Amino acid sequence: MPPRNARRDFLKQSTLAGFGYWVAGSTVKAEEGKSANDRIRIACIGVGGKGSSDSDHAGEIGDVVAICDCDDKPLSKKAEKYPKAKKFNDYRKMLDEMASGIDAVTVSTADHSHAPASLMAMRLGKHVYCQKPMTHSVYEARLMRETAAKMKVATQMGNQGTASDGLRRGVEIIQAGVLGPVREVHVWTNRPIWPQGGEAVLRTTAGSAAAFAALHGKTLKELPKVDVPPNVHWDLFLGTAPERPYDPAYHPWTWRGWWDFGTGALGDMGCHTMNLAFMALKLGAPKSIDAKSAEINPETCPTWAVVTYQFPKRGDLAPMKFTWYEGQEKGRKKLPPEKLFHGEKPVDSGLLFVGEKGIMYSPNDYGGDQKFLGDNAAELASAAAAVPVSLPRNGEHDLGMKKEWAAAIRGGPAAMSNFDYSGPLTEMVLLGNVAIRTGKKIDWDAENLKAVGCPEADQYIKPEIRKGWTL
Repeated sequence: MPPRNARRDFLKQSTLAGFGYWVAGSTVKAEEGKSANDRIRIACIGVGGKGSSDSDHAGEIGDVVAICDCDDKPLSKKAEKYPKAKKFNDYRKMLDEMASGIDAVTVSTADHSHAPASLMAMRLGKHVYCQKPMTHSVYEARLMRETAAKMKVATQMGNQGTASDGLRRGVEIIQAGVLGPVREVHVWTNRPIWPQGGEAVLRTTAGSAAAFAALHGKTLKELPKVDVPPNVHWDLFLGTAPERPYDPAYHPWTWRGWWDFGTGALGDMGCHTMNLAFMALKLGAPKSIDAKSAEINPETCPTWAVVTYQFPKRGDLAPMKFTWYEGQEKGRKKLPPEKLFHGEKPVDSGLLFVGEKGIMYSPNDYGGDQKFLGDNAAELASAAAAVPVSLPRNGEHDLGMKKEWAAAIRGGPAAMSNFDYSGPLTEMVLLGNVAIRTGKKIDWDAENLKAVGCPEADQYIKPEIRKGWTL
């Protein structure tokens, strides 16, 4: 870890030359006429779940002037904290009516609404903070990145580990060559922690009724329907997703495991747990992606998967293999080979760098902690301790992400997880789902967003959206 006196306020260090590398190529447009004393006017889309803390943080860096949610319960609760904020259920109506009265927008909805809401805001010239994963599809991630650059707005994706001093220290250690060339990375997660696979389908009202009838040798003439709760504006929750009846199996949280709304374990945690490796090793686009998984159905993500990404040589960095593990098979958690841990007990979520000189282990969702494994662990730790501090420190985690974003809005350097950075990260993460859904190895043409020789992947790279909605 860096010396204690190296930990300083990010805003005081934002001009450090080392930081410029990470945001090279990104563009930020300062809000015209905004001085450091002016308040940023923020509209918050999605104020339940993660959106609750995101909107509270927005209130610390600016003024929350509008709040929006398709569910009246979290909307009403948040209105108690921000009684002056105008309330909306439809973000499209909010952005139309409030365009002249807001400077920036937070987007903390279900995954499938991230891009539609963010794109509309950016095209109005509004700065955007969007929760991870940045988008629901690979195509949307590319479009978000391009739109942010075109509109010259300040952006940030909400993978809060990026703000941790520990992750930035990990980047410094890897890039200093402490491990030598890194040719393998392994990342695993405790997700899914929600129903997926056949279990999820059976938990729907219709699925349960159909299964019960089948057990008794009967068929249903008509599937049962569930009344939409009066607080839920179901059509607005569906947004760009295909139309389907309401069911409590989808809302308010377990949408994550359903392909139409979420991106499964990869989307939920990949932008966190892959982040350190993606940044430190300058990964960019993979050349191929291959996946093995539990049985696939068209409705939900599988109960387990192992995804292997192959990356080409990147400048003077060696080609490398990156493996992702999620879920359990027959009660056994998917994990990297046991020998790589050198007797260490693996935590629920973590990361291993395998270099020519040794192994670095991060037993942390966000890459914020590092330790070395193997016979030369002490030697590697000593070498790591000698690596100089080169990146600015933030250390405020989730709130720190918003502070970086606010500084960018005021004309400072781009936030570290701006869309120029988080767009390619999101593309990489979501390509794993494309490989899972096709069941085929994907040879990836990044420039053209094409799976070479696999036309069936197109529908997952750029899904169709529901009539009446736009990106």
